[in-house]
Amino acid sequence: MPDDAPVTAAAPGGPRGAAGTGRSPHPAGRPWTTLWVSALALPPLALLAAAAWSGRWVRPGADDWCFLPAVRDDGVTGLVGKFYFDDNGRVANALLVGAYAKFQVAGHQWFPLVSGVLVLAVLWTVAALALRRVPLRTPRGLPLLLAAMATALFLFVTPNTYKTFYWPAASVSHTLPPVLACAALIPLLLARSRRGRILAIAVAALTGAFLATLSEETAVVVVTVLGTALLLSGRVVPAPDRGFVRRWCAAGIAGTAAGAVVLITSPGSMRRRERFGAETTSLLAPDSLAASLRAFAEVAVTVGTTWQYAGAVAAGALLGLLVRRADGTPPRPPAHWPLLTAAGVLALLVAGYLCTVIAYPVFGDRVSDPGANRLWNDYLLLYVVLLVGVGALLGLALRRQTRRTAPAKAVCAALCVLVCVGPAVALGNLDSAMRARAEKWDAQDRRLREGAAAGERVLPYERLVISNMLEPFSQGGRSYWPGGCVADFYGLDRVTDGARDGR
Repeated sequence: MPDDAPVTAAAPGGPRGAAGTGRSPHPAGRPWTTLWVSALALPPLALLAAAAWSGRWVRPGADDWCFLPAVRDDGVTGLVGKFYFDDNGRVANALLVGAYAKFQVAGHQWFPLVSGVLVLAVLWTVAALALRRVPLRTPRGLPLLLAAMATALFLFVTPNTYKTFYWPAASVSHTLPPVLACAALIPLLLARSRRGRILAIAVAALTGAFLATLSEETAVVVVTVLGTALLLSGRVVPAPDRGFVRRWCAAGIAGTAAGAVVLITSPGSMRRRERFGAETTSLLAPDSLAASLRAFAEVAVTVGTTWQYAGAVAAGALLGLLVRRADGTPPRPPAHWPLLTAAGVLALLVAGYLCTVIAYPVFGDRVSDPGANRLWNDYLLLYVVLLVGVGALLGLALRRQTRRTAPAKAVCAALCVLVCVGPAVALGNLDSAMRARAEKWDAQDRRLREGAAAGERVLPYERLVISNMLEPFSQGGRSYWPGGCVADFYGLDRVTDGARDGR
């Protein structure tokens, strides 16, 4: 993928390049700059590759036990009907769950690789296209560095990487939705003709409707961001593009609203609200709003004090330090950067709080617990992107203060590498835990299949917990869920607590 942001218009009489060769004499065009910038993308890419390779140890757990027999027996359409009429109304969620559950255990093992490549590809494409839309030049490897760093921070700098990256059900509901929202930017950034703009508007509407039936929390983030962009468009968007951008934002909001209507009016959503008391306990009740605010404040402190997110600032600072105009001079910060920064922070805070309000009736005070960190991912990607933007502003400001930027570049480069060390250690430990669980899971899988084939109707099940994932007989053996789904998967009437049976 070519990443070099082209110069749209050279200054009249400006330099064509060194010795008339057409090559830029400035650092943004030097091969050495491209080389070291591209090399900085290797640590986060190595994290992603290692994490994807560990996916071979993923085995089903929690909700997966219920999805597998449903898709095996009734197909993807059966799961869609079950979600719409019985579970939660999220038909798009059912489609994606069915897409991997159709392949049973193998689908779980391939999911980390497929989803990781998808996240990287979307962010890389958006970064490259966004830089192409401005009349500035950057080193070729810089969009890849930005995308790789954002991907690594989003997926692996987390209190529970298993639930963020390896657990397909959680990833489909909270990790992939914000990335799919970013993918809707690609037609917007590519639009040049009237037909291209119509396509971009249609994609925005369809994506909004899809996201609303995939993840309520991401839908809230999308509406918040698009609403903010709509309000700011009169100040920050050039007049020739203003109408198109406004129509695109309006289409995204309208599509999300239409999808939300489908979700809210579904029998499954109504049953879910009744099941968790959301029908009688209003989301807007003062006690619920205050508790949600306290919970979101705890999440904000946890995320804000996780120092590895400084890698996003460092990558953004390198963008600000390396980007150049056609004539080689450093560009000025955007004219409305204070307004953009304030609006971005406000949108993040509002979206994060509203996501907490939505999740609170189901999760209660656990919504801010590190074990429920998957719920934060709906707005965490926005946080990472904002940090990259703040870093770019810092890099531009530093270049206007001094001409010696080499020390700052060295610090940023070192930070980009350093932030990958902690996640690498955590991934190594998680790989060992996943491998140990996989070996036990495979042995138990053989035992249960052989017992079912021999005509047994009730067999013991040993709990195989990893990363606080739910298993049958939790809460000291009082909770049977999802034991019934385990029994369905193996064709049994019931499974019993293997820990107690073995005493």
